[in-house]
Amino acid sequence: MTRTTKKLHGKIALVTGGSRGIGAATARALAEEGADVAISYASSSDKAAAVVRELEALGVRAVAFHADQADPAQGAALVGKVVAHFGRLDILVNNAGVALYGSVDAKTDVAAVDNLWAVNVLGVAAAVRAAAAVMSEGGRIVTVSSTVGSRVPFAGLSDYGAGKAALVGYTKGWARDLGPKKITVNAVRPGPIDTDMNPDNGTYDEYVKTAIALGRYGKPEEVAAAILFLAGPEAGYITGTTIDVDGGQSA
Repeated sequence: MTRTTKKLHGKIALVTGGSRGIGAATARALAEEGADVAISYASSSDKAAAVVRELEALGVRAVAFHADQADPAQGAALVGKVVAHFGRLDILVNNAGVALYGSVDAKTDVAAVDNLWAVNVLGVAAAVRAAAAVMSEGGRIVTVSSTVGSRVPFAGLSDYGAGKAALVGYTKGWARDLGPKKITVNAVRPGPIDTDMNPDNGTYDEYVKTAIALGRYGKPEEVAAAILFLAGPEAGYITGTTIDVDGGQSA
């Protein structure tokens, strides 16, 4: 009898916003440990399909679903689609999000702020509520927040930071709510990570690097490693906490 050494063999995972960046890196990390993986995407269907092919090449089952997380109904329905496709859900990684920059003393784009809150907070909450209803004992929920939720490095990030801070508050509350069901809920707070949304050759990259102990932007795979740990069996006694993956920016 062959025994697998992959720690997530037989698990079903959903990674929202899994077509690129941290989401795609997380989907790969989970698949490399044997999990079957569903990803969601809002607009990058070609990239999502490419990620699915990459995951399937690792020997796991994979699928991509379109979902606009700004619509809580779609976020909740996404969980239902995963369960219908794979039969259950063991791991939920809330990664999908949008960024917004703008000072409070400037003309505020209220529609953009509403969309940010809908995607980054309300959509996550909808997915967690749906997942909590179908997850069994040992389930894992990991949410991607940001160090900007506790330390705003420069002006113009108040709305984005507030949303990411809300996710940490939710994480602590959800951990209490779901503890009796033996479902863990944690958050990862990345610092500056080199992605399409925040490239390390952007306008403020040199300024930002001066505040990082390691003097560089992180890689999506480095955030994925922390998420993988929290999603795995070794983290069974960790819940309601956050792991900063920020190169010492918060030190």
